[in-house]
Amino acid sequence: MTALAGITVLELAESAAGEYCGKLLSDFGADVIKLEKPGAGSPTRHLGPFAPHGEDPERSGLFAYLNTNKSSLELDLETEDGRATLHRLLAGVDAVIDDHPAGWLQELGVDMSSCTASHPRLVLCSITAFGATPPQDRRHAEDLNVFHSSGWGYHTPSGADERMPPLKGAGRFLPSYESALDAALCVVAALYEREESGLGRVIDISRQEVLASRIDYVLAQMVAGDMPVGTGRTAFDLAGPAGIYPCRDGYAYIWMSAPAHWEALGRLLGSPDWMASFPGNWLERECTPERVAQCRHHLGSWLLTQDKHEAAAAAQELGLTLVAVNDARDLQASPQYAFRGYFKEVDHPRQGPALYPTVPYKLSVTPARIETPAPLLGQHDAQKLAQLLAAAGSAGKTGQSAAQAGGGPLRGVRVVELTKVWAGPYVGKLLAYLGAEVIRVESEGSLDVTRFFGVDDINNAPGFQAVNTQKLSVQINMKSEQGIALLLDLIGKSDIVVENLRPGAIDRLGLGYERVREVNPGIVYVSMGMYGNDGPLSYQTGYAPCFVALGGLSSLVGYQGQPPSGMNVRYADSTFGTMAAHAALVALFHCRRTGQGQFIDVSAVESMSSMIGDTLMDFTLNGVVSGCDGNRHPDMAPHGVYPCSGGEWISIAVSSDAAWRALATCMGKPTLADHPSHASLADRKAHETELDALLAQWTAGHSAAELVTTLQRAGVAAARSQSSLDLISDPHLWERGFYCEVSYRDGQSRTTTGPSWKMTRAAAIDRGAPRLGEHNAYVLGDILGISADRQRRLADSGVTR
Repeated sequence: MTALAGITVLELAESAAGEYCGKLLSDFGADVIKLEKPGAGSPTRHLGPFAPHGEDPERSGLFAYLNTNKSSLELDLETEDGRATLHRLLAGVDAVIDDHPAGWLQELGVDMSSCTASHPRLVLCSITAFGATPPQDRRHAEDLNVFHSSGWGYHTPSGADERMPPLKGAGRFLPSYESALDAALCVVAALYEREESGLGRVIDISRQEVLASRIDYVLAQMVAGDMPVGTGRTAFDLAGPAGIYPCRDGYAYIWMSAPAHWEALGRLLGSPDWMASFPGNWLERECTPERVAQCRHHLGSWLLTQDKHEAAAAAQELGLTLVAVNDARDLQASPQYAFRGYFKEVDHPRQGPALYPTVPYKLSVTPARIETPAPLLGQHDAQKLAQLLAAAGSAGKTGQSAAQAGGGPLRGVRVVELTKVWAGPYVGKLLAYLGAEVIRVESEGSLDVTRFFGVDDINNAPGFQAVNTQKLSVQINMKSEQGIALLLDLIGKSDIVVENLRPGAIDRLGLGYERVREVNPGIVYVSMGMYGNDGPLSYQTGYAPCFVALGGLSSLVGYQGQPPSGMNVRYADSTFGTMAAHAALVALFHCRRTGQGQFIDVSAVESMSSMIGDTLMDFTLNGVVSGCDGNRHPDMAPHGVYPCSGGEWISIAVSSDAAWRALATCMGKPTLADHPSHASLADRKAHETELDALLAQWTAGHSAAELVTTLQRAGVAAARSQSSLDLISDPHLWERGFYCEVSYRDGQSRTTTGPSWKMTRAAAIDRGAPRLGEHNAYVLGDILGISADRQRRLADSGVTR
């Protein structure tokens, strides 16, 4: 059974962002039809990694990975006939996905502002670097530029050496994969609502805002004035000895932030004398640079004598969050991945059989599946064109009025959130931003750490406020029988449950899926864990940087020829949460059609691996184990981050020979463009170190803003690497409404971060994070029908406190 069966998606996209969005839908059964240029096909067919025996477009591992379960239809959109056919096809499909630069759709005659009038049932999703209306200095952008405009690049890696250039994210396409997730989430939400209203939506996804929204825990505190901002590159960092350490056979990552971690380390190391001088709570209250350095020295010396997997296993048994830094070979050999079936053999007609990375979520009723390999160019021309034209001919312009379908696509959906810290609450926040009613279940005896970390007032905690905007809060003591009964009653009147408690905790409370579905067979139950709910390593726990290390990303981020330094310490939780939210909405869509709920098991580590799918394909096709490559890109040169005056940095990505000639002209060296050592991509790749030095010498004499203006005007992708100060003062983010004002019960207001998308009939975002139990009366009284007198008795007995 497939959740999205019967949904037809027209994919106009020609890069990783839109194609990965289409894959996220096609692997759930949607009929995704890819329009391709006759004879040439999608540009991704011409990008590696390639299967052995030549760079044939039909042997591209990137295209094969991104386009499973799809059909290919050749259509020349540069001709009048092709554009006329496209407009006829729009009437017969449910959704359209595009990822061309802003303005491309309008050139085809597809006006995003009026599309819903001519095709009221259509869900149109556009993914661009900076949204549908970018400023002039952001017209040209590659993923490198987006990553650095979002703040992530400037702060990568954690603990940065200010003299070294900031780094790109893991792999080639991380910003594209991230934006594809938000796009798929919004498309499924819009399709869900259309089942009832008959109305489609226009969705505008900004890749910059997607990445900025992924750092909401920090950025929302910064823009509200609760966390310092500046030009330092450690603004996102955390203090302590956490980090990557060399081992006998590779690298390991350790996270330590609490006395329990310190005690576990002591047991692991056999209580060495050097630890005796440290206060037991030094990680929380007395974390001095001297102690961090001493701890890192001794811990590093020990790890050099250990194998990474053995050290991790021993540490996890003791409750210490130490994990291996995995690479592609480790992942394919992982017993955990084998148990969960993360890699699946797919037999491609030109490439042969190979193991493909799949998805990080397991749905009990409608799992994602790879049924067919990526299509050959034009494989389905006659069949699909006839099918689409027939559907277009029978389609009618039905739909209710916009007023009847306002308030966001998830209006009327109720979510019960049993989550902690960041990843779980991020799921609820995304669903709330799409219009769902999200109810956090809390109690005085089991507060989220973000409610009291570093503050005295649990109702004025900046970290909690950052990730719980637009939610409700009810107090229910889950350690009491009456509390569990109340909670089950609430779940019986809800659509989705989300939990990310420690392994086994939810079952011990009597709130596991089997018990919950007895009271609500239609419930969509989302369970989140580091390794998922099953498998030989599912007992292990960790934090966001552990997910990144285990998932294969950390091994890719670092300076060329040096040990890995990893992504910024803040990366992972929100990506994990978005994966879970997408799976939840797919299951909700299925439930709306069938009344059938299901269990969803989401793995944080697999979520990370899904951000480097093309890198994993290179190993499975060619045995290539990728490592740190600084800011290099196999398909672009120059491609890097270069110093500017005043300590600033600029990202520059040259994706074509024409862009290279434009860059050389801007540098005042037009003859450089045709020099035999620089004329072609292969030439530039061979002399990349020399080119980087020339560029750095030129950029160092100019301000970043000046260079961005000059290069963008010439058609070269360039962007300033934005500090935290730049990010909160970015005029384009303010103009797009990414930063928004929310209000609290006491009348106070606060600036926070909004969603990465703009859409027609969007949900209002105007309510700040809730006070503890702020909505007790509504939830207990209005939803559960409990009298005021009984509510008082429940509170007096501690059940609702």
